Amino acid sequence: KTLMIAAESALYSAKADGRGTWRFFEPELQTQQAERRQLEADLRLALAQGQFELAYQPQVNTTAGTVTGVEALLRWRHPRRGLVSPAAFIPLAEETGLIVPIGRWVLAQACADAAGWPAGVRLAVNVSAVQFQQGGLLSDVLSALQASGLPPGRLEVEITETAMLRDPQHALATLGELRANGVRVAMDDFGTGYSSLSTLRSFPFDRIKIDRSFVRDAETRADTRAIVRAVAGLGRSLGMSTTVEGVETASQLEIVRNEGCEEVQGFLFSRPQPAAAIPALIEQL
Repeated sequence: KTLMIAAESALYSAKADGRGTWRFFEPELQTQQAERRQLEADLRLALAQGQFELAYQPQVNTTAGTVTGVEALLRWRHPRRGLVSPAAFIPLAEETGLIVPIGRWVLAQACADAAGWPAGVRLAVNVSAVQFQQGGLLSDVLSALQASGLPPGRLEVEITETAMLRDPQHALATLGELRANGVRVAMDDFGTGYSSLSTLRSFPFDRIKIDRSFVRDAETRADTRAIVRAVAGLGRSLGMSTTVEGVETASQLEIVRNEGCEEVQGFLFSRPQPAAAIPALIEQL
């Protein structure tokens, strides 16, 4: 029995690193997997017990300085662990399929919160590839909009290119259905995937979100600024807006503004805030 448990631990470790890999058993593998099983059990209780909450980060027009959108960000406030990083639980939620009911709650709660904000402010919500693969996303979106009264044109669904690559035809069909119902669609983390240009050609996104990695070095690297300039120009040519993530300094803001980017988000303007703080924040910025 002990041998079988050890073999199983090594097997799960190898699977976690992808296909075609192998692992020797090490005692810490059992500890890691026990922690993972406990986290999964806690994750299953979290939704039922109301442990999830949303924080919101404003997206600001680079010319007018006004808030044009707000991105919903998921947080898990665990009763013992405290605030659990999304990086620690989102992959597990996707692997177990729990991201589907969690994502459904996010859509419903975010739309309900945003319905009370000024009409010119849109809501951006990240959607996992698993939500696309398992179906029901369109129904979840439409149900959230109907229950909240939020107009479809104020909701923007964000999906990463990597997520689309898992099943491009199904993903594109689902995105097309969303747009047909008035919902906007954005490609998140642009430039970090494998075939960005072909994906943009395949589907008319409303917005391109430039990954924060291109902003981090913009003050010191001319090649990074050139990439930002090129993406902004590409967006204009294709009729898509551009939002730059991770803007933290006035210098970075000036650079992306000069390169033609229309919108930014980042700590320069605000850290993620609870829903109750957003109306005042919109007025202040």
